[in-house]
Order: sequence, then structure tokens, then C-alpha cells
Amino acid sequence: MIGDFNMGFLFRKSIKLGPLKLNLSKHGVGYSIGNKRIRHTRTSTGKTYNTVKICKGLSYRTKQK
Repeated sequence: MIGDFNMGFLFRKSIKLGPLKLNLSKHGVGYSIGNKRIRHTRTSTGKTYNTVKICKGLSYRTKQK
């Protein structure tokens, strides 16, 4: 056998409520709020990001402390 492959199932469900999007995963609940251009995100593991979409395929993301 060449290499070691670990495969598993991922579970993720998103619920959209206007500008708020709830992300449900096995780690917990995260949320994202904003529009298509500017977005604030908190992941289920507690990481927080601010993202600005510059153009299609290009965005700028900062991680909050």
C-alpha cells in the first residue's frame, strides 16, 4: 500500500435566516453574519474571522484574537 489514507464521514448543515447563517457540525454550532461582500464568522471551535470579498475568487480574511 502506498501512503496512509484516513477517510471518514463529515457532517455539516447550514441554516440560512436572512443575513445570519447557522452552521451545525459535530463540533457544535457556529454562525456567520453579513452579506456577500463583508462577513463576520465564529466557528464551532471558537475561532472568529472577518472576511471581505474583493472580487470573484479573491478575499481578505483576518483572524480575531
